[in-house]
Amino acid sequence: MTEVPTTRDRILEAAAALLADKGRDAVSTRAVSAAAGVQAPTLYRLFGDKDGLLDAVATFGFETYLAGKEALRQSDDPVEDLRRGWDLHLEFGLARPAFYELMYGSGRAASPASKAAEEILHRMITRIADAGRLTTSVDRAVRIVEATGVGVVFTVIATPPSERDPGLPAQVREMVIGNITTERPSTPDTGVHTRASALSEALRTGEFEALSSAERRLLIEWLTRLANT
Repeated sequence: MTEVPTTRDRILEAAAALLADKGRDAVSTRAVSAAAGVQAPTLYRLFGDKDGLLDAVATFGFETYLAGKEALRQSDDPVEDLRRGWDLHLEFGLARPAFYELMYGSGRAASPASKAAEEILHRMITRIADAGRLTTSVDRAVRIVEATGVGVVFTVIATPPSERDPGLPAQVREMVIGNITTERPSTPDTGVHTRASALSEALRTGEFEALSSAERRLLIEWLTRLANT
């Protein structure tokens, strides 16, 4: 039995179609309301304002693109998973440039979709750290990968297809991965950097009643410095 789309779904689908076909400027509340067959007050009730609608559209485009993607499935090699994640990030940006612009280049605060992408990246990097193969802190590695990945995607998008260097994304990818990771260790890495990074992540994600919030933040800051030295 086919599921009947909700009003919210209809609005998001209409807005996504306008964005993909005509760009961000076409996603006005009037145009979206008309395309979805609803009144403007309904749109405001569900999304608050145009920024709320744009955030929801970016998330919709990101989630529907990732649905069922094999590249997000974990393997036994976390570094290879990061490599596939980089390629999927590039693929998404080139396939849906208008959605990508909403996520990363709108000039507004970080969108929920970009935060969701960062969480996926953070999990990938944490697995590399857990395997003893990360050369810096998880936070720094996430920032390095995200900054270079987004930069590469926007560079490729801005370059006419006939002038694009097809080898550029992969070369940058390997430079980044080579900088933040090591080959698989033959023995567990018990160095200060690895231990500091692991404890920092444990403090971020776990509950430690013995420490106040302020104490935990301070300890995380110290451990991050150690992991990055």
